[in-house]
Amino acid sequence: MRLSDLRGRHVAVWGAGREGRAAVTAIAAHGPAGLVAVDDSANFLTLPWDGPLAEAAPLVTGEAGLARLTAAEVVVRSPGVPNTHPWMVELRRRDITVTQGSALWMADHAERTVGVTGSKGKSTTSSLISHLLTAMDRPNVFGGNIGVPLLDLPEADLYVLELSSYQCADLTDSPRVAVVTALFPEHLDAHGGEREYYRDKLNLLAHGPHAVVVNGADPRLALELGDRAAVRAGLPDTTHVASGPDGTPWFHLRDNPLFPRGVLPLVGRHNEGNLCVALAVLDALGVDVAGRKDSLAVAVAGFQGLAHRLTEISDPSGLTFVDDTLATSPYAAMHAIDAYEGRPLTVIVGGTDRGLDYTPLRDHLAEREITVIGIPDSGPRIVEALAGLPGVRTEIAEDLVDAVGLSRKLTPAGGVVLLSPAAPSYGRFRNFEHRSEVFAQAVADTAR
Repeated sequence: MRLSDLRGRHVAVWGAGREGRAAVTAIAAHGPAGLVAVDDSANFLTLPWDGPLAEAAPLVTGEAGLARLTAAEVVVRSPGVPNTHPWMVELRRRDITVTQGSALWMADHAERTVGVTGSKGKSTTSSLISHLLTAMDRPNVFGGNIGVPLLDLPEADLYVLELSSYQCADLTDSPRVAVVTALFPEHLDAHGGEREYYRDKLNLLAHGPHAVVVNGADPRLALELGDRAAVRAGLPDTTHVASGPDGTPWFHLRDNPLFPRGVLPLVGRHNEGNLCVALAVLDALGVDVAGRKDSLAVAVAGFQGLAHRLTEISDPSGLTFVDDTLATSPYAAMHAIDAYEGRPLTVIVGGTDRGLDYTPLRDHLAEREITVIGIPDSGPRIVEALAGLPGVRTEIAEDLVDAVGLSRKLTPAGGVVLLSPAAPSYGRFRNFEHRSEVFAQAVADTAR
C-alpha cells in the first residue's frame, strides 16, 4: 500500500507523537475522504495538536478512539503501538487494514533503500554504512529509528535506514538491500512472544529484496534463516577478520586483505562484526571495496562511535568508566563485557524489570572473574541469577549514584566500570539519555 492508495479512503492515524504527526501531514496531502488522529495514551497533551495538524485531522483521545479506529478503512499505527494492544486484536477481528508510515514510505522508496535491523548492532552498523558510502562518493540520507520518521525524510537517490522490529512488522515491501545484524529475544511483551518477535523482525526480508546481508556469526540468526540465500558477513567467502600480512588481525574481502583491525576505533568483537556487515553491504551495492581499501581505511578510522554505546569517560583515578546504557538486554550486556576481556571489570546492571530470563548472562559469566553491582528494579533479580558462580562477586546498590560510588571501592586500579544495565531505563529515568546523564554526573561527583 502506497500513500497514493489512501486517496478517497477513510483513514485513522493511531498515535500523536512524531510518527503520527508525520503520517497525518503526509496522508493529508493525498486527499483522503476522511482523516482522524487517535491517541489512547495518557500523555497526549505533551505535544500540542493545533494549527495545520488539527485542521487536517481532529484528535480523538482516550477510549473514544476505538470507535474512530473501527470506523476507518485503513489504520496507520505508530511504531509504539504494540501488536498485543487489545485494540489491535479488535481491528484484526474486524479485518480492518492496519499499516504504518514506515510501510507506506517503503512502498515508494524500497528500490533506493538499505534497511538495517537487528536485536543488537543496527544503530552502529547503519551509521557505518551511511558513513562509508558517503566516503565512497555515494551520498545518502540516514534515518529511521534514530528519531526521524521515514515520512519526514527528504527525497534522495539513496537511503540508509535503521529499522526497529516495530517498523519492520507491517512492511509489505523489502528494501533493495535488507540487513540483519543479530537476533535474540527482545520486546517480547510488545510482539506477543519470541516467535512473533522473530517473525516481525525478519519481515524485513520477506518481500523480495535484491540482496540480503546478515551477520554470519550469529547462531540464532543462522537458525532462523536456514538455507536462505544471503551474504553472511564474517565468513571467509565474504568480509571477515583473519590474520593479515603482518600477522595481526586484518579485515578481508574474501582473499583480499583490506586494512588492520586496529584501524577501527571501536572496541569489541561485536563491532568487528558490525564493520564486516557494513563492508559486505558496500560490496553488494557495487562499491569496489578491495580497489578502494585505502580510502575505506581512512573513513573507518574517522568513524565516531555512537553516544551511549561503550562510550568511555575519562577519570583521574585511572579507572575507565564506560556508558553502555543502550544495552537493554542480557545479550547486549554480554557483548559489552566481552569488549573488556582481560581487564578487571565491574558491571552495573538493572533497570525496568520486563521479566527477562538472565540464564544466558549467568552461563556467559560462568568462567569469569568479575564484579556485578545490581540496581533497582531488576538488579537484585539479576544478582540472584548469578548466585553461586565462583568468580562473580555481587553487590546491591540503592541506585545508580550509589553504584558508581561502590564501584570505585571494588574495582582494582586500571580496571573498568561498565554501565551495561541489561534492562531499559524507563521508570526511574525519563529516558536512556537521562540515565547516561546521571551516570556521567555520578562519575564526576565521586571523583572529587
